[in-house]
Amino acid sequence: MAELLHNPEALSKVKLELEQTVGKGNPIEESDITRLPYLQAVIKETFRLYPTVPLLVPRKVSEDIEIEGFIVPKGAQVFVNVWAIGRDESIWDNPHSFMPERVLGSDVDFKGQNFELIPFGAGRRICPGLPLAIRMLYLMLGSLINSFDWKLEDENMDMEEKFGLTIKKTQPLRTIPIAI
Repeated sequence: MAELLHNPEALSKVKLELEQTVGKGNPIEESDITRLPYLQAVIKETFRLYPTVPLLVPRKVSEDIEIEGFIVPKGAQVFVNVWAIGRDESIWDNPHSFMPERVLGSDVDFKGQNFELIPFGAGRRICPGLPLAIRMLYLMLGSLINSFDWKLEDENMDMEEKFGLTIKKTQPLRTIPIAI
């Protein structure tokens, strides 16, 4: 929500898509999600910039392995830095900018198949709550956007992040919903 309020053009696009697809103010159904590609792109782009956790659960190396000239010894614990992958300039153009269009129409998904976008992990250790979390995110964010106009409580929004077990905004987002 913070990125959408910080990028009014993206917010307008997702509002228009919701209005044209489900009707202004109408509740969003699970069956609507596949017909909302821009909303899907907004959520993918948000997960790219703000993964659920910045570092995935560590993995233990079962044998010595060489990765790009570096030896990772057997028994070492390896962390995958999902936060850094989402901001890697060799993967993403202009990686620090919120641009849902970059994933619009692409096959990149966050379900563990595309290693450039793995906010929930991948393989056998992928987050078991992924299917429920994704459905709820589409329904909740889409409903909030489709049911209200939004105004910032304070016109100056701080987008700084606080790094920890999870990544959160340094200053909480404070908005005022306005009935449509």
